[in-house]
Formats: sequence, C-alpha cells, structure tokens
Amino acid sequence: MSTRRRGFERGDRLGELLREILAEELARIGDDRLAFVTITGVEVDRDLAYADVYFSTVDLDHETEAAAAGILGRHRRRLQSAVGRQARLRRVPSLRFHPDEGMHAGARVEEILRSLRGEDGGESESPPDSAGEGPAR
Repeated sequence: MSTRRRGFERGDRLGELLREILAEELARIGDDRLAFVTITGVEVDRDLAYADVYFSTVDLDHETEAAAAGILGRHRRRLQSAVGRQARLRRVPSLRFHPDEGMHAGARVEEILRSLRGEDGGESESPPDSAGEGPAR
C-alpha cells in the first residue's frame, strides 16, 4: 500500500504542464518587456480555482519584478485561454502572478559564498615566505 497522498502527484504534474504552457505562450506574446521573464513554477490548488504562477527576472530587481507582474496581469486572459486550450481542463484556474522569492534566496547565498571565498582566498593563496623567516621551531 502506498503512503503517498492521493492527488499530490497529479497536482505536481498539472503545475508542471501549466508552467510549460505558460512559458511557451509568453514567448508567443512578443512583448519585449517579458523577454527576460522566466516562469519558474506553478502551484495549483486542489479545486483548480487558482494557480499561483512564480516567475523570475534576469536582474532580480524588485521594481522590475513588480513591473513584470503588472504586465503578466495584463496578459492574464490570453495566458488563461492558452491553458484552457492546451491543458483540456474542465475548469481553468485563475492565474495569480508572484515573483519567485527562492531566486532571491539563492542569489543571497551566492553572494555570501563569494564574500567568503574573497576573505579566505586572500589568506590561503598567499605565497610561502620567500625569506625563509617562517615560525620558530
């Protein structure tokens, strides 16, 4: 007997299908302001009322993300229509757009790692003392 919750796997598959459909449709829209927007994930609620669409922009700037969310919102009907045509769902979920905060967390981790490498790199990569004046033994 499986310990997996019923419907969990279906929700994941549906989210991935919607992500693919939305990414393809975004490329077709031809709005230059969306050229560097990437759909990173979609979470669909159980009753298919809503789909939370997560996206990222190249520079991860909050102002750019807010502008992209507005532009995506303006194209919402077209995107929902594409989902309805291609996913063949009885009920097409209402799309809600959110910047992917995970991308910000990843960028912060990279920044921390870079700073640690910079601090350690200066000390560990120094050449050995050429004058022979090492520590006394």
